[in-house]
Amino acid sequence: MFAKGLFAHRTTEQARAGRPRVVLDLEKLRHANCGLGRFCRHLAEGILAVGERSFDPVFFLPQTIPQDTVRHFRAEGVEQIEVSPWRKETFASLYRPFLAPFQRRHRYDLWHVTNQTSKYLPLDPTVPVVLTIHDLNFLHDDRHKDRPAAVARKLADVQRKVDRATAIVTDSRYVADDVATHLRLGGKPVHVVSPGLSAPPAASLVAPTWAPRGRFLLSIGNCLPHKNFHALFDLIERLPERALVIAGKRETPYGEQLVREVVARNLGSRVMLTGQVSDGDRQWLYEHCEAFAFPSLTEGFGFPVLEAMQCGKPVFMSRRTSLPELGGSLGFYWDSFGADHMATVFHAGMAAVAAMPTFAAAARARAAEFSWENAALGYLGVYRSVLDRAAA
Repeated sequence: MFAKGLFAHRTTEQARAGRPRVVLDLEKLRHANCGLGRFCRHLAEGILAVGERSFDPVFFLPQTIPQDTVRHFRAEGVEQIEVSPWRKETFASLYRPFLAPFQRRHRYDLWHVTNQTSKYLPLDPTVPVVLTIHDLNFLHDDRHKDRPAAVARKLADVQRKVDRATAIVTDSRYVADDVATHLRLGGKPVHVVSPGLSAPPAASLVAPTWAPRGRFLLSIGNCLPHKNFHALFDLIERLPERALVIAGKRETPYGEQLVREVVARNLGSRVMLTGQVSDGDRQWLYEHCEAFAFPSLTEGFGFPVLEAMQCGKPVFMSRRTSLPELGGSLGFYWDSFGADHMATVFHAGMAAVAAMPTFAAAARARAAEFSWENAALGYLGVYRSVLDRAAA
């Protein structure tokens, strides 16, 4: 009974003979509104929408899924495996050898581990694994600089998954280079497949009560040190006719530091640290800001850059990590965070936008390149390459 329960799965249609069966780890759907949950949802939707039928998808799903996602992932004809605590690698690594006699080899043909923090791997050690590594930000986060043992444990955990993987996928070339620098790949291929950008939510019909009355710059993100928001205070002091809105969780030590600095600089009338905002208010901010400012120091993939471009806005950002891959030639880049340099880049960028009547349309077109359809096609190509090698 124990072995039967571990290998049991729910299906609404028998697997089609001859087609490879590819498992997508969608366990993070239990947190449907977090970044990894949204990645799982949109990638699975994209793969279904593309209509690729040279293989059969198998969804590895949590027992409880938020109601608004059920209709997408209890689909007729899609085989499903239910997430169980006993499937966690902590336990599976212990009983895997004893279950070998009961296990049907190649029950699944490929298993996609959709994030580097996943606790699940296929029970069959011969099944090829595609591993997505979204970032190694813990290596670059100042919050961990005094915790080398914790950083080493995190890196060792990712390394174990790399050792098990057949191929690696990253969100950006920057992350691919970071992975090659800090992990032993053993000659395994690393593919870059950018995530897609979802359609924007409907904007609030009226301005938030705290919104600035005139022109304002916008930045979005939780208040963490690598976001580098404090660099914007020097800039806004040189732009006396504009306000600055920073939207995102501020109940952090860095957030408290920012609040204190706003008071000390007497910027309270022009700098708004809003805390978390609704989807509608966030979209209102994107649509009504003059420009988007993103001085982040470390980004595996910076969705806010694309969200602002999706609204046709100029984006000023650091020339670091993955950000130039997103903004391309339409982004405006800070090479340092001195106030004079930041102001010079801002003024030059706004002048360039004013001289280019088609800028907003070009920015929207750039953002549209990052679609979930393209992401799904990219992953399907990775699956095919791994399956072809396994069959050779």
